[in-house]
Amino acid sequence: MKVLDLQCRQGHVFEGWFGSEDDFQGQKQRGLVQCPLCGDDHIEKRLSAPRLNLGARAPAATEAPAPAQAAATAGGAQGATPSEAALLPPALQAAWLALARKVVANTEDVGARFAQEARRMHHGEVQERAIRGQATADEAVQLLEEGIAVVPLPLPVAAKETLQ
Repeated sequence: MKVLDLQCRQGHVFEGWFGSEDDFQGQKQRGLVQCPLCGDDHIEKRLSAPRLNLGARAPAATEAPAPAQAAATAGGAQGATPSEAALLPPALQAAWLALARKVVANTEDVGARFAQEARRMHHGEVQERAIRGQATADEAVQLLEEGIAVVPLPLPVAAKETLQ
């Protein structure tokens, strides 16, 4: 199994697992490799350090880290405070994807009927519920002008599907 570090045009970094280099290239050519955050299928491999198991070795004795290493470990990254380390791009990407999945799991997709359903709920014709769907910019403005709260929220394709 090959584990590759991948990146889309928007700079989102993620990991992909493939049976071989040919498997990765084949899936990429068929458009099956997409960014889990934005759905971009223009994916490039990043440099990554392979891990080679050259045989079993006795575990090394545990030593206390040197002062410079201790500072880097405590901050998550050298020179970063704990709060800054928590806001590094991979953490933000993971948080965004988790939020998007939560939205998908807790809302009903009404598709292109979004504006119509939002109006029906606003006027009491149907029971209120959490919905999501597609609306044009004009429809969204009209809903807002009518006093119907809407929030544009672009959801990545990966949030709507189970990752393998």
